[in-house]
Amino acid sequence: MGLKIMYMKVFVQCSIAFFLCAMSSAQFDINYEETEVPEFKVPEPLTTFSGERISIPQEWDTKRRPEVYEFFERKVYGKVPGPLDKVTFKTLEEGNNALGGKALRKQVEITLLKNGKSIRFTLLIYLPKGVSYIPIFLGYNFHGNHTVTAEDEVLISNAWSMNNASLNIDNHKLTAASRGGRAHRWAVDNIIEKGFGLATIYYGEIDPDKSDMNDGIHALFYEKGQERPKRDEWGSLSAWAFGYSKALDYLLTDDAIDPTKVIVFGHSRLGKAALWAAASDQRFAGAISNNSGCGGAALSKRRFGETINVINTQFPHWFCHNFKGYNNNEEALPVDQHLLLALVAPRPLYVASAKEDQWADPQGEFLSAYHTSKVYELFHKKGISEAQLPEIQQPIQNTVAYHLRAGKHDVTEYDWEQYLIWAHKMFNINP
Repeated sequence: MGLKIMYMKVFVQCSIAFFLCAMSSAQFDINYEETEVPEFKVPEPLTTFSGERISIPQEWDTKRRPEVYEFFERKVYGKVPGPLDKVTFKTLEEGNNALGGKALRKQVEITLLKNGKSIRFTLLIYLPKGVSYIPIFLGYNFHGNHTVTAEDEVLISNAWSMNNASLNIDNHKLTAASRGGRAHRWAVDNIIEKGFGLATIYYGEIDPDKSDMNDGIHALFYEKGQERPKRDEWGSLSAWAFGYSKALDYLLTDDAIDPTKVIVFGHSRLGKAALWAAASDQRFAGAISNNSGCGGAALSKRRFGETINVINTQFPHWFCHNFKGYNNNEEALPVDQHLLLALVAPRPLYVASAKEDQWADPQGEFLSAYHTSKVYELFHKKGISEAQLPEIQQPIQNTVAYHLRAGKHDVTEYDWEQYLIWAHKMFNINP
């Protein structure tokens, strides 16, 4: 009887997902044809809004970068309302023989305090044993730290979660039934064996991924009677980016970690957040965007797959309110996502796509990396020189890197293999 009920739940959730997908396509008239991409002009990366040409790195740093960043901050992702009152760190658990004895494990509680209110999130860290000054990847996970590996010691979050039948998540509550359920996305053993560390956070502990904006970090900053951020203040993507930076605050205090080699990583919506985190916090040594799509690496003006109108309608809490002014109005944008990527320059940047992930527009993600390369070349860093989308599984591994993987919207072993090869090259690390 219990098995029958479980299958019925799976059937119902899959039916709902199918219905929503079909409804989205009908409601928004999604374009998947290159011949239907509108004519558009990519904003020139090295020309200011007033028409001044940028010719040296100093001019980028003092003129072009500040105005581009300020536009994204006010009109797209939203600004953080102010500083926190206090940030504290507390080690909750340590293990000296993790992952079959090859790694050290640490779980650190980070508390953010503002206006007499606080939220807490847990940073799960794996580091290779017998190594010092370790480079590390920092990334959010979607369904709890305990889904990243099957280790029983990994704590289970009490935070709200999206339901997921494949991970046995029901009633928005995380349980041990999903332990190790997303291990395939993290390649922890490979990361450790290659001399890197991994730090991960459940993103719902920073801000639950729903349009109610009273149960995450936003509420810490509200004035009396306020229930939502102001028009130019942070949406959830900016809040998740802020959380990345607060995790970095801790990582910079850990003597085992190389503070100059913390690489921010994100998949899908969290790839969008990772790019904004790297743009906002230049302490990050580099950034990896995996299948980040609209509002991430993909050019908005192409109107291919997910568009600004679609993303703002389906996920109204992700961006600041001002961004809704560009719904069905991409041509009015004085920027595009290649300029978000440019805000990472001259630090190493990796953009990755999946062939079957047309919703995220692989062509638009690649072209964004191509167009941002002008800024990297200004800093004498090698970008992407050809505007032709590379063949499947033929990675370009320069300071601006890109690959198109076979398959669907996911993080795979192939992706991590490329990220590790690239990171060794970019950060002069011996495998």
